[in-house]
Amino acid sequence: MSEMTESDTPYTALGFYHKISQLRADTWNALKRDLGKLVRLRDEAQARNLVKAVDVKLTRLEIIEDYHAFPSKEDFRHLWSLFDREEYALLEKVVKRLVRALISESYRRRHVDLSETDADAEDLEALDALAQLRRGHPASNSSSQPYFELLIVDAMSTQEEEVVREAFHNLRRPEDRFVYDVVTVRSFEDALIAILVNPNIQACLIRYEFPYKSKYNLSALRNYLEGLSEIELESKSEAERSILLSSMIREIRPEIDQFLVTSGDVEATASQDIRHFNRIFYRETDYIEQHHTILRAIDDRYRTPFFDALREYSKKPTGVFHAMPISRGKSVTRSHWAGHMIDFYGINIFLAETSATSGGLDSLLQPYGPIKKAQEYAARAFGSRQSFFVTNGTSTANKIVVQALVKPRDIVLIDRDCHKSHHYGMVLAGAHVAYLDSYPLNDYSMYGAVPLKEIKKTLLALKRSGQLHKVKMLLLTNCTFDGVVYNVRRVMEECLAIKPDLVFLWDEAWFAFATFNPTYRPRTAMHAARTLLDRYRSDAYREEYAAWKAEFDQCDPDDDATWLEQRLLPDPDLVRVRAYATHSTHKTLTSLRQGSMIHVHDQDFRHKVEGPFHEAYMTHTSTSPNYQIVASLDVGRMQAEMEGFELVHAQVEAALSLREQLYTNPLLLKYFEVLKNSDMIPLEYRQSGVDTFYDPSTGWNKMEEAWAHDEFVVDPSRITMAIGKTGIDGDAFKNEYLMNKFGIQINKTSRNTVLFMTNIGTTRGSIAYLLDVLIKLAKSFDRRWEDSSRPERKIIEHQIKSLTQDLPPLPDFSRFHDAFRPLTESPEGDIRRAYFLSYDEENTEYLRFDNGALQAEMQAGRDVVSASFVIPYPPGFPVLVPGQVISAEILRFLQALDVKEIHGYRPELGLIVFTEEALEATEQGAD
Repeated sequence: MSEMTESDTPYTALGFYHKISQLRADTWNALKRDLGKLVRLRDEAQARNLVKAVDVKLTRLEIIEDYHAFPSKEDFRHLWSLFDREEYALLEKVVKRLVRALISESYRRRHVDLSETDADAEDLEALDALAQLRRGHPASNSSSQPYFELLIVDAMSTQEEEVVREAFHNLRRPEDRFVYDVVTVRSFEDALIAILVNPNIQACLIRYEFPYKSKYNLSALRNYLEGLSEIELESKSEAERSILLSSMIREIRPEIDQFLVTSGDVEATASQDIRHFNRIFYRETDYIEQHHTILRAIDDRYRTPFFDALREYSKKPTGVFHAMPISRGKSVTRSHWAGHMIDFYGINIFLAETSATSGGLDSLLQPYGPIKKAQEYAARAFGSRQSFFVTNGTSTANKIVVQALVKPRDIVLIDRDCHKSHHYGMVLAGAHVAYLDSYPLNDYSMYGAVPLKEIKKTLLALKRSGQLHKVKMLLLTNCTFDGVVYNVRRVMEECLAIKPDLVFLWDEAWFAFATFNPTYRPRTAMHAARTLLDRYRSDAYREEYAAWKAEFDQCDPDDDATWLEQRLLPDPDLVRVRAYATHSTHKTLTSLRQGSMIHVHDQDFRHKVEGPFHEAYMTHTSTSPNYQIVASLDVGRMQAEMEGFELVHAQVEAALSLREQLYTNPLLLKYFEVLKNSDMIPLEYRQSGVDTFYDPSTGWNKMEEAWAHDEFVVDPSRITMAIGKTGIDGDAFKNEYLMNKFGIQINKTSRNTVLFMTNIGTTRGSIAYLLDVLIKLAKSFDRRWEDSSRPERKIIEHQIKSLTQDLPPLPDFSRFHDAFRPLTESPEGDIRRAYFLSYDEENTEYLRFDNGALQAEMQAGRDVVSASFVIPYPPGFPVLVPGQVISAEILRFLQALDVKEIHGYRPELGLIVFTEEALEATEQGAD
C-alpha cells in the first residue's frame, strides 16, 4: 500500500478532510466504472492502463477506509486478494455490492459479508438502494437501531485488532437501543485523522500505549498539532499522552464520548486532569462493562426529554376542558369542513397540542421537568453555562437579553447595520446608543463588519469623556447575513483590556451550526468565552500579562497608537467574562420556524442577571408557547450533537463544490462573479494574506489558515454572487428569474448581488440543479444580446453600467443631534427619547428630497433630524435612526437608490423629520 504524500492533490486539497465524503463516494464509483470497463475490454494495452488505474484507486480508498468500520480491513484484504489473482470479474461484482451497501447504508442495519456474492445478497442490497432513491433519503427509519462507530486507539497487532472487534460484535443484543462497529487506529495522529474524516465515530476508547506518528503524511493536522513535536510526545508517560489526545479530541469534536483503558496505576491516573473522559477502565475490566457504559453515554446524548414527554402525552386519553378547542384534534376531527387539515398535517400534531397552563407537561416560563432538562442538554451541546428556548424567533431573543442587561441611560456600542430588533431593543431599554460603522463594500452595496480599531477607538473616546463607567454592552452580528465572521476571542480580549466588565451580546442568528465544526467553532461566542475564562485563570496567563503590562506602561497612555496599534491584554484580577449569544436555530439547524435559543456564559449571571433575565423572559415570551416549536428545538439539539459534525461537514463540501464550478466555468464567469475573500474583506483585515479559498490555477488554499489568524473571515457556505453584468438588479433576479422561472428560493439580495446559502439540508443534487439553472440563465442572456436591436443593446449597457459602476457610496453614521446627546463630547445618543418624541404629531413634519425642499433646508444651515427609522430593502439596514442628523452623504445615497421598498419613507410626503421648535424645546430639557 502506498503512503500518502503532499503531492497527492485530491487529499491535500483543503487539508484533505474538507471534501473527504465526496472524494470517497466519487472514488468508489470511479473504481466501479473502471472495473466494468476492464472486464469487458479485449485490448491488452488499454487493459494494462485500467489495471494501473484500479490499483491507484484501491490504494487511495484503502487509506480512507482505514478510518472507517465498513468496509473493514478484512474486507480490503479480500479486495486486494481478488485484484492480485486478477479475478477482475469477481472483483467488479464485490465492488458493486460494496458501493450499493454504502449508498443504501445497509451496513448500518446488518452485517454485509463481501465474500458472499450470491444473487439473494445482491438483490437485497439493490432493494435497499432502490428504497433510498424512492424516499430521497438514506434507507433508515425511526424504528431501526441508530448506528455509530467506536474508535479504539491502541498499537495492537492485526490479529489482536480482529479479536477485539469480534469481542465487541459478540456483545450485541437485539434489545440494545443502538448498534455499533469498531474502528481501530494505532497512533496519536491516526486518532485525530479518524475523528476528522469519519463522522460515524461517536465514542472513543483510548487503550494502552501508542506512538505519535501516523504512517500517512496528512496536512489536515497542521493546525491542530501546532506546537507539538514527536520527540516531546514520545517522552510523555502513557497517562500524559492519553490525556493530551483526549483534550485534542475534545477540542475538535467535543460531542465524542471518551473512555480511558489503562494498564498502569488506575487510581493515580484518576487523580490527574481527566475531565474529558467519561470513565476510566482498568485493563482487566471485561468488555461487557465497557459495552454497556458506551451505550449509556450515547443514550444520554440521544435523549430528547421534552419531545419524549410530548410523545407520551399524545398517547394519553385526556378530557379537554380548557380554552383550546383544537387540543387533541377535537375541533377538527368533529368538523364536517376542516378535516383536510388532518389529511395534510396528520393526527399527531393535534394529539400533542395542549394549553401550557393545563398541566401534564412542563412550563416554558418556569421549567422544572423535561423542558428544564432539554435546556440543560442544549447548554451542553452549545458549550454555554445556561441555555434558554425561545419560541418567537431571535428578534424576541435579542430583546430579552437587552432588557435583562441594559438599564435606561446605560451606553451600548452597537453595529449600525445590525438586525432591526436590536435597534428597537435599544428603544425599549432606554439605552444611550453609540453606533459603530462597519467597513463599506461600495461596489456591492453592502457592509462588512466593524473593525476592532473602530470599537477600541469608541471605547477610548468614552473613557476620555468620563463615560466609560456607563458603558454596559458591545453588540455585534456574528456572522453577518453575507457571511463575514469576527475573530470573537480577539475582540472580547482587547475590549476587556479597556473595560474589564463589558458585556458582549453576539447575534449569531445565522451561525448556530458553527458550534459543530472544528474550524468554525473557535469563532463562536460560547467557545471564545469558555477559552478566555480558562486562559485568565491560569498561572501562565498571569506571567504573560505581567510581561505585557511592564512593556505597555512604558508607552504614552494619551497616545491613541498605544491602544490601537498593539494587542491589548486584560488584567486577570479585574476581568469578568460575560458573553451572550442568540441563535436562530431554525435558520441553520433543525427546528420549526421561530425556534431560537439564548446561550449564556456570564460569570455574573447568578448574582446580577438571573432575576432581571427571568423578568425580561416573562415580558417577551408568550404565555401560550407553541409546544411543537419547543419539541423541535429539543430534537434539533439532539441531531446536532449526534450528527452535527457530519451534516455541517457536508454543507461545507457542497458550498466548496459550488464555488469551484462558479470560479471555473467560462459561460458562468461571463455574467456571474462569486465574491472572494479579497472582495469582501480588505487586505488590512486578512493577516493570513489568503485572497480566496480556491484559485483555478493553484487549487484550494488553506481555509484554516485564514480562520485561525484573520480579523475577519468569510463563511464559505455563503456564496455571494455579483450579477451586475446581467443588467438585472438583485431583487428582480431573485423574484422574476430564480423564483418565478425555476423555483429557487434565496433570502438576501443587494442592488447587484444575490446570496446563495447552503445548509445542512443541501444535497449534491441541489447544487447540480442550481448550476444547471445558472447555465440556462447565462445562455438566455447570450440570446437576449444576440436578438437585441442597437437601441435595446444601449438600454442593456446602461443597466449594466448602473449596476457595476454608478453605485452610490455607503454612508457612515452621521451623528445624533445635540438634543439627544447627553454629552456633546461623546458619541452616544438617547434613541428612546427621539423615538417617542415623534409620537406627538406637532413635533414632526415631512420634507421631500425629490423636489429639493429638504436640500434647501440643509443649505440654509438647518440640522435636519430624522424622526423615524429609514430602512431601504435591500440592503436592509437603517440609513437613518430617530434623532440622527441627515447628512449630504446619506441624502445622496437615498437619491441614488432604485429599490422599491424603503421603510419609514413615504414618497408622496417625504421623510418625517423633527421640527426646529421640537428640537429646541428638547435641547432645553422640555418634554
